[in-house]
Amino acid sequence: MTTHKLKPNILAAGGCWAQEHAHNKRNAAQQAMLIMGVVMAVFIFASAALATPSTTYWTPCTIDIQPAGTTHLGVDDYSSTRSKAAGDQFPTDFGLTFGANLTSRIAVEYGVDVLSPGANPLYFNAKLGFRENVIAKGAPALQLGFLNFGTKDKITNQNVVYLTTGHSLPNGRTRIAASCYIGNGDVLVSSDGSKENMGYMVAFDHAIIPGKIVLAGDYASGKNAIGGGGVGVYYYFTKDISLLGGPVWFNDTALNGPAKLTLQLDVNF
Repeated sequence: MTTHKLKPNILAAGGCWAQEHAHNKRNAAQQAMLIMGVVMAVFIFASAALATPSTTYWTPCTIDIQPAGTTHLGVDDYSSTRSKAAGDQFPTDFGLTFGANLTSRIAVEYGVDVLSPGANPLYFNAKLGFRENVIAKGAPALQLGFLNFGTKDKITNQNVVYLTTGHSLPNGRTRIAASCYIGNGDVLVSSDGSKENMGYMVAFDHAIIPGKIVLAGDYASGKNAIGGGGVGVYYYFTKDISLLGGPVWFNDTALNGPAKLTLQLDVNF
């Protein structure tokens, strides 16, 4: 199962979104125009773009890499049902991801996320590595990822590097993955300002009805913008169109706010 692109560990982005919310209201129209421009630019200049990694649910801890020649569109929404405060809401994430082959054995994906509203809406990510059974027969996947490379120094440049390994279980329906990560200590901090730039991630997905319904969940350690997790259900309308829904909770609610409900639409072209 190929899942989709990164979600709002970038939305929380060091807690900066709440600080910028007042400016975001005034820039709503400009952000809409920017989104359209970026989407067009990425389609035109895809070969020069960086990347948006696949995810399991909340984290990029997955052994998926978008297939070569695939263009992936994702629209991810996260909202709090218990609070309407500006700092408790996340902007909507519009993302494009492109799959390619670096060599006959090494796969890569690349793209861009645009967060709206947001004063610094662009985030770039990349991922490359070996899929299952490529290094050797029965070998796990092994992949290196680059997450949340934002454009605002000490605000959105989380600059997370992570290493992931994982494998399908013998039942043919379940996969597990684990990652370790390190990021920019000036941005990945807790709500009290302590450096929280290292940690681990774990994830699973299980096909309840293969090709139709998939249960998925993941978790990232750390009291930072990345730290948290959730469990939800994918529903596949077709093999290329899916909708994911469920809750997400956070390790540092003073930073990311209360738990959110997420709906994530993913389309492959």
